[in-house]
Amino acid sequence: QVQLVESGGGLVQAGGSLRLACAASGGTFSSYSMAWFRQTPKKDREGVAVVNLSGDVTDYADSVKGRFTISRDNAKNTVYLQMNSLEPEDTAVYYCAATSAVLFSRSKYHYEYWGQGTRVTVSS
Repeated sequence: QVQLVESGGGLVQAGGSLRLACAASGGTFSSYSMAWFRQTPKKDREGVAVVNLSGDVTDYADSVKGRFTISRDNAKNTVYLQMNSLEPEDTAVYYCAATSAVLFSRSKYHYEYWGQGTRVTVSS
């Protein structure tokens, strides 16, 4: 069983940056594909970014391409989401997720383990 704990959310002005971190415990971190999702009251949970087991392959939602970067440090059991040029539309609760399945996906249905979420608010 994998436990995930996110940190790094907060309030930032439009154009600013934040770095989210997700610390994993209870499993072999390097055997899980990791992803970041976000959700607002008006929108379904959206897969923002995913990184493969070794960290050398990533994929992003079109809405964040060129602004967000996902990375992982398998030695520290941590996955990161660097968010630059933030926009008010990025305001959401951000969740990290893990899957032991051999796949590379931004679909919420493919992930078994979830963190509790961290709130990001971008003011205009």
